[in-house]
This record gives sequence, C-alpha cells and structure tokens, in this order.
Amino acid sequence: MQKLTGAQVLVRCLIDQGVDTIFGYPGGTVLDIYDALYDHTDQIHHVETTHEQHACHAADGYARSTGRTGVVIATSGPGATNLVTGIATAYLDSIPLVAITGNVGNGMIGTDAFQELDITGVTLPITKHNYFVRDVTRLQDIVCEAFKLANSGRKGPVLVDIPSDVQRERVPYEPKTCSLTKTTSTPDPADLEAVAAVINKSKRPFVYFGGGVVASGAGDEVIELANLINAPIGCSLMGISGIPTNTPRFLGMEGMHGHYASTKAMNQCDCLIALGARFNDRSTGDRARFAPSGKVVRVDIDSSEFSKTLDDRVEILGDVKTVLQHLIPLIETNTHEDWNRQVRELRAEEKGYDDYRATLTPKAIMEVINERRDPAMPVVTDVGQHQMWAAQYLSFDRPRSFITSGGLGTMGFGLGAAEGATLATGEHVILITGDGSFAMNMAELITAVDNRLPITVVLLNNHVLGMVRQMQSLFKRQRYSQTTLDRTVDYVVLAQAFGADASRATTREEFDRQLTDALAVDGPTFIECPLDRDEFVTPVLQIGASMDELIVNMDDVKAKMGR
Repeated sequence: MQKLTGAQVLVRCLIDQGVDTIFGYPGGTVLDIYDALYDHTDQIHHVETTHEQHACHAADGYARSTGRTGVVIATSGPGATNLVTGIATAYLDSIPLVAITGNVGNGMIGTDAFQELDITGVTLPITKHNYFVRDVTRLQDIVCEAFKLANSGRKGPVLVDIPSDVQRERVPYEPKTCSLTKTTSTPDPADLEAVAAVINKSKRPFVYFGGGVVASGAGDEVIELANLINAPIGCSLMGISGIPTNTPRFLGMEGMHGHYASTKAMNQCDCLIALGARFNDRSTGDRARFAPSGKVVRVDIDSSEFSKTLDDRVEILGDVKTVLQHLIPLIETNTHEDWNRQVRELRAEEKGYDDYRATLTPKAIMEVINERRDPAMPVVTDVGQHQMWAAQYLSFDRPRSFITSGGLGTMGFGLGAAEGATLATGEHVILITGDGSFAMNMAELITAVDNRLPITVVLLNNHVLGMVRQMQSLFKRQRYSQTTLDRTVDYVVLAQAFGADASRATTREEFDRQLTDALAVDGPTFIECPLDRDEFVTPVLQIGASMDELIVNMDDVKAKMGR
C-alpha cells in the first residue's frame, strides 16, 4: 500500500468526491496542499481569486447553481478569517460548502505563532460542523464525512482545519468508497393524515415555498399540490426560480419588498402551507400581527424551524419533494372559487401600481434582461435595491438560475458568485449589482478577465447606498447620514482598465443594444446604467411594522416623505 502525505491524501479525497473545481488563495500553512495540487491540474481546476472572501462566494455560487458541494481553500490567520463572511452567507442560506484551511503545526498551537488562529472556534456558530485534524490517519474519513454533512439534510458549510505538520506526515492510503447517495425516509402516516385534514378543510389555502424546494427539486410537486386545491403560490427570496415564473397560480415573491398580491394573499389565507421556508422578519413583518399565525402547515427537513417564529398547526419533518409525493394522494380536489376571486382582485390591484415610465427605469432594465437572456442563463445579484428589482421583475423557468444572498444579505457577494456559477454551468452569467456592492468586489474583475469568464456585469449606479437611503427618506425624515456616495470614479473606464469590455447606457434602446452585444462576447463585459438616487423599491415596509402598513407605490412614498 502506498504512503502519501496528508496533503496528497486531501487532494486524492477531493478527486474521489468528484470535485473538479476549487477556489482559493495560497499561503504559508497550505504550501503542501498547493504542492499536492500541482500534480493534479488535469483533474482539479483551481481558480485563484483576488481575496479569500471572493473565493468563498465563488464556491458558494458554484454550489447554488448546481446543487453540488463548493470547495474553497485558504491559509491560516487572515486567510481563514477572510472566509468568515462567505461561510456565514452559505450557512444562513443552507448552501453545501467545504472550506479547507491550513494552520500552524500541532506543536505550535497555543503559542501565538505567526498567523496562528483558532478558526474552528471562530466559525463554530456559522458552520454545520467543523474539524481540527490532529491526526493524519483520520484525515481521509474526516474529508468524506465533511462532504456528507455539507450536502445532506439541511445543507450547509463544513470547515476542515489541517495543521501544517499533518499535511506533511505520511500515511498509508487506499481509496475508500464514500457514498453521497441521498437518503430519504417515508413521512409518518399520522402526520400526513393530519396535514391533509387541515388542507382539505381550508377555505383560503396559500402555498408558500422557500429555498428548500430549490434544494430538493420539488417544483413539480409544488405546482401539482396548488393545482389540486386551486391555491395561489408565493415564495421567499430564496425560493425564486423554484418553479417557472409564468406558472398560472404563481404570485411571485412575498414580503417586505415582495409582490403586493402575493403578500396580501399570504396574510389573508386561512391555511398557510409552508414548504422548505423559514419565516424571517422580511416575510412576516410584525409577527404578533401576522394574520396566518396558528394556521401554518409546515414541511421542513430541519425540525429546529418548527414553531421557531410562528406557531405551527401541523408539521412534517422531511425532504419537501418526498413529503409532497406522499401527501398529494391524500389531498381532495377543490376549486375554492370565492378565494380565487379575491386573489384575482388583488392581482388587478397590483397591476394598477405598475411603473409605465418610458425612461431607463429599474423595471425597464429587468425587462430587457428578460428579453435578451437565454432561459438557461443564471442571474446573480449583489445586495440592495437592485437585488429587489431583480427579484420582482425577472422571469425564470429553470431551478437554480437565480443566485443571491438572502439570510445574511452580503454586499460584495455577486462577482465571486457569478464566477462560480459560470464555471459550474458553462453558461454566460449576468450579474446585477449596485455601485455600493460593486465597490466591495470590483477587484474580482481581475479574476474574471484573467480567466476569460463570460460574465456581464450590469451596474445600476445611483451614487448612493440606495436601500439605506430609501429607509432614511421614509423613516428618518430625509436625514441622509453617510449614504450619499457621489464617488468620482468612472466605473466604465475602471472596468476597461481591468481589461473588460465596458459601456454606459442612458436609454432603454442603448441598454438593449449593449446587452445584446455583451452577451455575444466570450469574456467579461460591463454595462453601467445611471439611475436617479430617488428611485425607490416598492412595496416597502418599515422594519418591525405590520404587512397591513405596506407602502405600495410612489404616491404613498411621496405622502410618507411629506412631498
């Protein structure tokens, strides 16, 4: 039996897991890992980013766009801590990720050695599990276990910290079978009967789904359930692309910045069927005044979500797709005519709030993107107003084609995630970003240019931190503290300096022409779209307010601002 170093064992384990792409940044305590990678460049494509946080977001984007586990490598100390925001982003959105870090040798642990850091302690609250590998004979089993944990149950990030001496020690190596086969259990029949009874008795059912539906691939089952009971469908931000946008009963994203009809219908229903979704404050507003409380039917793979923020009426633990396959035969067909009449009225009311301006508005930008992108093309966003406009106006017909940071709301997520998505799928990717977010990750254009990655960056530039400024406008008496950027940088010239094709569009026609040209380029492109600083996302809700207090159009905004 051959003997390999710990670093060589790690690389062999990655190959055994089917890993073909990893993201990272070399450093002193991972020298041996990178030396081992040198011998396997034909099997593992390593992408070196400009910053470890971007590498983590790239691994995250790789995972979101495929369902496979993303992998990132960083050195100890600052390299490891630079991963923290990316790991937390993946953790709060339940994304499978394995982060591999180096550390000082076992004999130096606790001596304040150069770049020594207890990264397992730092990341304990934001990982599904983490490991400090003291013994090289355990390394192979730990790596296998890390991949199993990351991509099973409620998915999430796992960290493996490997001291440098463990990377150099030799150990007998023999390939092992490490099955990643998805295991599913049959839901409890009594639970299924209880859920079916509640749904069958309901007068105003509403189907609400989140990222769990995307993770389990349960879109067809969601639609089948809704069709049986003629129920409207809404989703969380993380659920977008879980079912086709043009599904007849689909009302879109609900919540603080969601579609009016979806939000109102969810609050007026008498049976809220929640599938793979958690209820954060953005989806419920003031929970004490959230109407469906106590009428919630919950299906989730993580029992810790049950009655965590709302009082569930009935619950089923399990994979959403599997549960629905067993539940649907128990559901009675119902037209719910009166309820659907109410929903149609809500849709008509929402239509009256549409933005019909002929200028280059956020809606117009998204409409052009809808017209010009191929259905398979992933769209990635950063975080802010542009993210909400994308969520509201873009259309999707394939799962995993909308990639965004939900739970943590990480500005600077987008460019790294776009790199991961294009490398994972082989598709051209559109990144929608704002000037605040782009300033946090613009150095990643170096990586995109150097690797000729087909990413089109669409920058909505309003020269302010738009979402925060919007809240200051509405709820802080227009006291604009530190949200006006007015930076003198010319982002088009900057993108060109990085090596990307770049242009600026000031009309819909210009943007249409430039986007068409950009999508034909086999490499990074950049389009800046100037916007007025008082372009607001509507609907909007003050944090902590009830959904009954939604501000739904610009007339309401002006009234709130006293104009």
